[in-house]
Amino acid sequence: VEAELSSLWPVGVAAFATRIPMEDRVTAETLRAMEDRIPAAAKLLPTGFGFDVIGYGCTSAATLIGEARVDAAIRRAHPAAPNTNPITAAVAAFGALEATRIGVVTPYNVEVTGGIVDHLSGQGLEVTRTGSFLEESDHTVARITEASVAAGVRQIAGDAAGLDAVFVSCTSLRLFGIADALEDELDIPVVSSNLAFGWHLLRLAGIDDHLPGLGSLFGLGLDGAAS
Repeated sequence: VEAELSSLWPVGVAAFATRIPMEDRVTAETLRAMEDRIPAAAKLLPTGFGFDVIGYGCTSAATLIGEARVDAAIRRAHPAAPNTNPITAAVAAFGALEATRIGVVTPYNVEVTGGIVDHLSGQGLEVTRTGSFLEESDHTVARITEASVAAGVRQIAGDAAGLDAVFVSCTSLRLFGIADALEDELDIPVVSSNLAFGWHLLRLAGIDDHLPGLGSLFGLGLDGAAS
């Protein structure tokens, strides 16, 4: 997440990061275990800085812990700051894009992927096609190439007619370098966790810059209007 987001911030944006311990093996159990560690990690961000927004950067953990519980955990340290996470951001992104029929690419096992799909469906999105690398090692997931991610996106888009967008779930999967080209090729928005997360962080902080080269999402505000 940090490598892609650090390339995103416009001039004048100051971003600060802390870390949360987690197991290398990504399962529903290890993801849910992060909930108790969120407040301590959030407290490492100085409360006196007056952050405009705070993000928790794990798509699958935010989904399985639950958005409301993640929000509450962050607010224990920073009660006044708005916060978001990649799954909340993705739903907001698809709202701005007016996309309802979604294809999903994940790196996760079947159980975790199912949690992502169930959550998106519960938010009113129709997930018509899903594909996964079925990889539980976070260390390995971070080494999946952009080319492999692009191949997965193409397969999902080709197998499901009438998609409004494709979601690449997981902040360890990289897409920044190819998102624009993939959208031109497939003629639909392609949104990764990091793209949605970065977009939502900026928009919640009141930064509406149109950032070229990152796909159609970055030309929109929270309400879907052109930025």
